[in-house]
Amino acid sequence: MEDIDPIRNYLADLQDRICVAIEAADGQSRFTEDLWSRPGGGGGRTRILSEGAVFERAGIGFSDVHGQQLPPSATTARPGLIDASWRAVGVSLVFHPRNPYLPTTHANVRYFQAVRDGKTVAWWFGGGFDLTPFYPFDEDILHWHRVAHDLSQPFGADRYIAYKRWCDDYFYLAHRGETRGVGGLFFDDLQSDFTTDFAYLRAVGDGFLTAYLPIIGRRKDMPYGEREREFQLYRRGRYVEFNLVYDRGTLFGLQSGGRTESILMSMPPRVRWEYCYSPEPDSAESRLYDYLRPRDWLQELG
Repeated sequence: MEDIDPIRNYLADLQDRICVAIEAADGQSRFTEDLWSRPGGGGGRTRILSEGAVFERAGIGFSDVHGQQLPPSATTARPGLIDASWRAVGVSLVFHPRNPYLPTTHANVRYFQAVRDGKTVAWWFGGGFDLTPFYPFDEDILHWHRVAHDLSQPFGADRYIAYKRWCDDYFYLAHRGETRGVGGLFFDDLQSDFTTDFAYLRAVGDGFLTAYLPIIGRRKDMPYGEREREFQLYRRGRYVEFNLVYDRGTLFGLQSGGRTESILMSMPPRVRWEYCYSPEPDSAESRLYDYLRPRDWLQELG
């Protein structure tokens, strides 16, 4: 079996480092920690920052869970693993800012291993990060994708292109005909070379703060009013729709007997839906919808 300890140690440290950086960026609130155990095996630590100066809610969880049988969400595409035991370690975060001009963001890095008769029969890395603005700024999007491109470049010239496309395809709300945001990176089933793949996982995990912190600095103090706040709450509804309808991690966590509060920590603290809403033509709100489709951001904005 592959040694999971270095991966586990890296992910636990990554959670610590991101918490320190986000607390400093918020400047008011601190993360509270909730340690939990999974009845079927393993556990984790969920950290939540609430009602901060910058973040209305910021959640980041570390988990190391295992079990004797995979849930249906994992074996549908891999029937050969139905009778295998498994272990999964990962860090997942979703940050919901207070200011509508500062985008919501999500990141996840994880490792999965299946074992039968004491031998590893499957393993893979997965993860990525994506950005969900309400009032998009081109310089923010360009910076976000430049970081994604640059961290991917040492691992192959085509990796950013492939994982950027995968992100656009995965974070797509088919019932709305729009992407969840402006994308970033998404990858799964990465299992070509353990050493190289683990290095890429670390590059993505370490790259998150490089991508997001400058955007916080530019947007957190921008003035806004009730109109912008109401639009933010409306658009947060799309985030909820995606997580409950399409997100594979949410489904895996719930089907595998994971801790519900930790799985659903990604939900925004406040949200609203409005029947048949349509923004005013040529308004700042209507401008968003041109960004909710796959685009070559580096080519268009660079």
